Amino acid sequence: MRDYLLTLCVTAAVTYLLTGPVRKFAIATGAMPEIRARDVHREPTPRLGGIAMFFGLCAGLLVADHLPNLNGVFELSNEPRALLSGAAVIWIIGVLDDKFEIDALIKLGGQMIAAGVMVMQGLTILWIPVPGVGTYLLTDAQGTLLTVALVVITINAVNFVDGLDGLAAGMVCIAAAAFFLYAYRIWFSYGIEAAAPATLFTAILMGMCLGFLPHNMHPARIFMGDSGSMLIGLVLAAAAISVTGQVDMDALKIWEGGDREATHAALPVFIPLLLPLTIIAIPVADLVLAIVRRTWNGQSPFAADRGHLHHRLLEIGHSHSRAVLIMYFWSALIAFGVVGYSVHSASLWIVMVIVGLSAVGLVLLLLPRFTPRAPRWAEAFVPPRYRRRATRTGSSGAPAPDAAEGAGAAVGSAERDGADGAHGAEATGDPGERTPVPAGVNGATAIGSRPRSSEQGKAGTRG
Repeated sequence: MRDYLLTLCVTAAVTYLLTGPVRKFAIATGAMPEIRARDVHREPTPRLGGIAMFFGLCAGLLVADHLPNLNGVFELSNEPRALLSGAAVIWIIGVLDDKFEIDALIKLGGQMIAAGVMVMQGLTILWIPVPGVGTYLLTDAQGTLLTVALVVITINAVNFVDGLDGLAAGMVCIAAAAFFLYAYRIWFSYGIEAAAPATLFTAILMGMCLGFLPHNMHPARIFMGDSGSMLIGLVLAAAAISVTGQVDMDALKIWEGGDREATHAALPVFIPLLLPLTIIAIPVADLVLAIVRRTWNGQSPFAADRGHLHHRLLEIGHSHSRAVLIMYFWSALIAFGVVGYSVHSASLWIVMVIVGLSAVGLVLLLLPRFTPRAPRWAEAFVPPRYRRRATRTGSSGAPAPDAAEGAGAAVGSAERDGADGAHGAEATGDPGERTPVPAGVNGATAIGSRPRSSEQGKAGTRG
């Protein structure tokens, strides 16, 4: 564990220290969106944050290769080299897209090539553990198709959720932390060396996200761009692929005893089938809903709109920071809930805790729908918008609202308008009317294209 923590810290430090120079490089090369009238940024925000993240990945792999307890991962497996090769391909495609806006089909082809490079070097799904059946061995064609599909879906799911400052990096970091705990348990508790590469990949992924987040939290000084979002999506997919088809069920001795005992014992083996989906459950749900919504409206599935989950949180009335924290909460609840259930599947309290936290999450989601009022004795300690209305009477005899209440309403309105403006929406006289976000602004897919007009200049992928 000490070596994994050292690798994580080195990756985070390199990513953090390089992000500042990369920001200056992006400004010098013009890899930054143009300022429009409806934006609230006072200066264009550069992209290309994926450059720092890629060098953080390289530093993490280099350090791990020289640590005595992790060196065996490189000697016994070719998966770290396969990851680095695939990451280099997808990173180059992302950098070119951030600067020159390459065609959507080229990006899709680049994602498939990156997945193919990893497959050629051994990072592929070899078999699938099926409950009640055992291990189902895949043919080379089946394994390749399944691996490429998982890589492409994960990359685009991560890119879809990359719409608010710090959102994608934070959610992927949470997912990586849950996956690290799962893979480390398989490797350490059961002694299965095949889970060691996935443990290393998730530790490095956490370092990449943690090193970039200080520069990317609201208000962001730099966006990760497609070079970053596609990169962390590929690393996350590589970790899932590495552990899913490599666990030897016979080594766990799970088939001893009756069928019921065998099913409970095999649960840690079956979890890899679900964990890669649960840790990106929110991005995947957003991806599916967006495709259905746009197809239903007669639009291209890759034409960005303002219907993503994080957009809806802003429309409800959440501030930018609160919307990000709510997405963090649900990601952590789903990911760590599945990992906790895989460890103690027979414990009822795990289910009760998940249900309780889900109720808390629903309350947080609906919080802007009502305005709580503090007791009169506590009004001096809360913001004006939470104070009760005064009962003073005007000249017409009707009760008039307190000035503090009016000020509180103005503050709440300003916060909502500020949150919408931070997301690229134009504040109008009617708060219900907002200019739709053009294609290619926040939330565009990794294989989608951006508009090229001056009004809808490229805004980059925000992270």
